[in-house]
Amino acid sequence: MNIFIANLNFKVQSEKLQEIFEEYGEVSSAKVIFDRGSGRSKGFGFVEMPNDEDAARAMEDLDGVEIEGKAIVVKKAKPRE
Repeated sequence: MNIFIANLNFKVQSEKLQEIFEEYGEVSSAKVIFDRGSGRSKGFGFVEMPNDEDAARAMEDLDGVEIEGKAIVVKKAKPRE
């Protein structure tokens, strides 16, 4: 399952996202999205988890949790159109 994470502190890196979600199960990928021009974080990212049950538990537990001073928003990513 692909998970969307919003309202990330600009200091949060992909590795930190992976560590947080690995507490719930296997993580295939974790990526914070950066602006190509400035190289600065856009404040959101994606985590891919192969096990849907683990992903659902992570989404439920982590939505609204404060990381680096900001309450994150965690939900299922919508497919690209």
